[in-house]
Amino acid sequence: MAKVFEYNLFLIQSLKKGNEDAYVYLVNTYHENLYGYVLSLCNDHELTQDIVQNVFIKTWEFRKKLNPKYPIKSFLIKTAYNEFINQYWKNTSIKELESEFHTSINNIVEETEDTIRQLIGYVKQEIQNLPPKCKKIFLLSKQDGLTNHEIAEHLNLSKRTVETQISKAYKIIRERIGEKANLILFLLFGDRQVYSF
Repeated sequence: MAKVFEYNLFLIQSLKKGNEDAYVYLVNTYHENLYGYVLSLCNDHELTQDIVQNVFIKTWEFRKKLNPKYPIKSFLIKTAYNEFINQYWKNTSIKELESEFHTSINNIVEETEDTIRQLIGYVKQEIQNLPPKCKKIFLLSKQDGLTNHEIAEHLNLSKRTVETQISKAYKIIRERIGEKANLILFLLFGDRQVYSF
């Protein structure tokens, strides 16, 4: 049976139908090559393993949208590259956030608990005052933890539009709250805010 999966069309059609044997064949056939490719990008074995695993998981999750005319190997490579870019910016953002967080915490450390609670209230109010579309996208990202890609699909928007709206929300909040906005957003949403800023 595995022999027929060598044909791209049949493999993708089988995946689209939820055939688990086809998925096992996909992983067994392309895991090693994909691992080598991602490792060449990041030179980090642990990160490579995470990325490759995410690629296969996403392939299964989005199997019904696979194009039988598009080589599955090309799809995997493209997905792996996109995942690497996402991980790169995520890790870069986390490092920047940690630095910014420590700076902010030093600035706010003398604030009383009542003041911090008041600032959190201000930020929550500013979020509620955002333009409707901007507010909805911002909350889906920061409160619900959806990725920009998931939000774009959910709302039938382009990923670029989602990114623009999140940046717009963040800019508005910072302009109205000031330098302590980053810390308050961190207290409210934790690491979820680093994915887009």
